[in-house]
Amino acid sequence: MSTSGERAVELTDVRKTYQVGEPVHALDGVSLEIPRGSYVAIMGPSGSGKSTLMNLVGCLDTPTEGEVVVGGREVTGLSDRERTTLRGTEVGFVFQTFNLMPRLSAIENVAIPQLFQGVDREERRERARSLLERVGLGDRTDHLPNELSGGQRQRVAIARALVNDPAIVLADEPTGNLDTETGAAVLDLFDELHAEGHTVVMVTHEPHVARRAERIVHLLDGDIERIEQIEETAATSAEDAEAEN
Repeated sequence: MSTSGERAVELTDVRKTYQVGEPVHALDGVSLEIPRGSYVAIMGPSGSGKSTLMNLVGCLDTPTEGEVVVGGREVTGLSDRERTTLRGTEVGFVFQTFNLMPRLSAIENVAIPQLFQGVDREERRERARSLLERVGLGDRTDHLPNELSGGQRQRVAIARALVNDPAIVLADEPTGNLDTETGAAVLDLFDELHAEGHTVVMVTHEPHVARRAERIVHLLDGDIERIEQIEETAATSAEDAEAEN
């Protein structure tokens, strides 16, 4: 559901170098456009630059050289506070390890990002409750993370990522700790988010997960090896199969 002419993210000749004894070029001249409303998967072997690229798109880091534009704003020149504000309003993160606060309930975990946006307590809880219902956890709002299954914890993490209504959803190996059936259900949620107009950027090492996207960006040694256009997404194939039955 890409919106022609509008870019959610644009990287131009981006380099990221770390000094660990000898310089390490995590990204080496990457240029990439991610249209608003598109679904992109990032693949590549360990050390190819996937996490570095995700951190730059998510405004968690800045490039050594080049330009990163997120939501129409050039990130490199922003202060730490400005990047934090942009990240809080434009980007939602979903992590492989869930990153939930263990002593907080599901509803409290989901509500946390709204604290930094000045949303009052009642509105925070109402928004969090609504999102938990949406991801099928309306009856688990008061459960702690250790009282939830892996799939349920990932659903809480997805709800938390959506609580500030971000345009861009970043997912880092979101099915990596899940069994096949639970992982498929989580991927269905990402399909729904994409259909609603969210830009979805997902890092994965699993080809069947990547093929849910519209495009797969293959990274190798800090640069784009190739970009694969997916003619028919997995979600579309599943819908067609169901219609035939």
